[in-house]
Amino acid sequence: MYRKILVPLDGSKRAEKILAHVEELARLYDAKVIFLRVLEPPHVASGIARASVAPALYNRELQRRKEDAVSYLAAWQGKFREKGIAAGTRLEDGPIAEAIIGAAKREGADLIALASHGRTGLSQVFYGSVAAGVLHRADRPLLLIRSQNHTQETD
Repeated sequence: MYRKILVPLDGSKRAEKILAHVEELARLYDAKVIFLRVLEPPHVASGIARASVAPALYNRELQRRKEDAVSYLAAWQGKFREKGIAAGTRLEDGPIAEAIIGAAKREGADLIALASHGRTGLSQVFYGSVAAGVLHRADRPLLLIRSQNHTQETD
């Protein structure tokens, strides 16, 4: 049923809550797992306007974030491969929900699996909802779990 499963991760423990489900599905269907990390430009993530920092500093920060993301994805790829599960990685940039949908199409993913951060009310209005954005745009099955960890932890 599923040959490729796209798993968007943002580096947080709560996003990683989906991985036990993905591992089980990958084993059941002998599916390949594609780990995705979407990078927003540093000025979006930090609230600092690009024009307010020196181009060299901005580019160094962007490069550092890319290197961190590649290492993070490679670590999960290695963990899954050690368990006998085929795995790959993909790094995208841009608006997160759109990048997830685009990567799913380019990879030919049969399933998008992600954990919702569970934001509701004003928090969802202010921060947006990646899960809701993907849910409304996805043209393929979506496995969505609600993470119970509501802190802002990252690795």
